[in-house]
Amino acid sequence: MTLDRQTVAVYEDRADVYAARGTAPDAVRAGALVARAGPGPVIDLGCGTGSHLDLLGVDAVGVDPASAMMAHARSAQPEVPLVRAAAGALPFRTGSVAGVWAHKCLQHLTAAHLPLALADLHRVLPVGAPIAVTMFTGEGVWISNDDDDLPGRRFTLWSAGRLTELVEGAGFGDVDARVRSVPDAMGWGRLQLEAARKRTLADTVGPGMRLLVCGLNPSLHAADAGVGYAGPGNRFWPALKASGLVAADIDRDPWRLLSEERIGMTDLVKRASTRAAEVTSAEYQHGLERLDRLCALLAPKAVIMVGLAGWRAAVDRGAVPGWHRRRLGPSPVYVMPSTSGLNAAVRLDTLVEHLRMAAAPTSVAPAR
Repeated sequence: MTLDRQTVAVYEDRADVYAARGTAPDAVRAGALVARAGPGPVIDLGCGTGSHLDLLGVDAVGVDPASAMMAHARSAQPEVPLVRAAAGALPFRTGSVAGVWAHKCLQHLTAAHLPLALADLHRVLPVGAPIAVTMFTGEGVWISNDDDDLPGRRFTLWSAGRLTELVEGAGFGDVDARVRSVPDAMGWGRLQLEAARKRTLADTVGPGMRLLVCGLNPSLHAADAGVGYAGPGNRFWPALKASGLVAADIDRDPWRLLSEERIGMTDLVKRASTRAAEVTSAEYQHGLERLDRLCALLAPKAVIMVGLAGWRAAVDRGAVPGWHRRRLGPSPVYVMPSTSGLNAAVRLDTLVEHLRMAAAPTSVAPAR
C-alpha cells in the first residue's frame, strides 16, 4: 500500500470526528464525471464517510483503506458496494472501471509514490474513461498538528503543472487542472483536475529504483497489451532475462519488475504510434524535460535509454552506446541500441551486455 499508514491510522481512530465535520459534496463535478463515463462501475477512491457516493450513478463503488470510515459510508449509503483498498493496490480487473472520482485522497501519498498510484488507475480504466482528482495546492508536505482535530495526517501539496506532468506520465491526456480561488477551511486552495485515459503506457516507477528503463515511445501493440516491448520480435524481455538482472520467471510484467527487482519503466514520449520514426524531435526534447524532472523526484541509480534515436534528437546527434555526460536529475544515463527485431544487426548477447553495464554504474561520467 502506497498510502501513508499513519494517516490511515488517524482516520481509523477518529472517523467519528471526521464524520461530524460534514462534507459539502461537489455535485456539479461528480455529475460531469458520470456523464463522461461509459457503462460500468464508477469508483469513489477514498470515499471516506460516503458524501459523494449517491452522486456517482447507480454503479458507484466506494473504496477506502479505513474500515471505520467505511462503516460511516455504509450507514449513509447502505445500497452502495464498498471495497476496503488503497490507491496503488486496487482489486479491480484491467479495464473494468468506467471512471474514477478521487476527492482529496491522493494527497495523502508522498510525491514519489503518486506515479504508481496513477498508473494503477490507468490499468483499471479503458481507453477514454475519465478521472476527476481534487488536491490541495501549495509546495512541500504538511502534517496536521495538535491544533487540528485529526492530528498526524500527511498532506502532499501540489501545483497544477507538477500534478499535470505526473498524470500525463501515467498515460492520461486531455488534462485540465485548475486552482479554485476560494481557500479551503485550512487556508489552501483546491486543485481540481480532469483527464481521460489514453491509448498508451503508464510509467511504472517509484522511489528506490536501481535502474529506470526508458523507451522511445510505446507502440500501439504495447499500449494495447499494457506492457512495453510486448511485440513478439522485440528482444528487450529475452535480453533482460538473459542478463541475470531479474528473476527467471519475470517476463513482460512491469509491476513485478518494479516491486521485486526495483527496475522501473517509462518512455521518452508518451504518445503511442505504429513506428518510432513517427515521433518528432520536438516531442523527444519535450519528453527529455519531463524525464529530467521525474528523475529529480525519484533519483534512480541509473537510467538506460533503449534506442539511440531519442537521445540523438534531444541531446547529442552523434551519440553512441555507453555512458553519457548529460544526466537526468541526479541519475547517470546509459544509451543502448534498440531492442526491436528491426535492429537485427545488433546481436542478443550485445543487448544483454548493455543492460548489465547500465545496471552496474561503477564508472560513470561526471555530472554536467
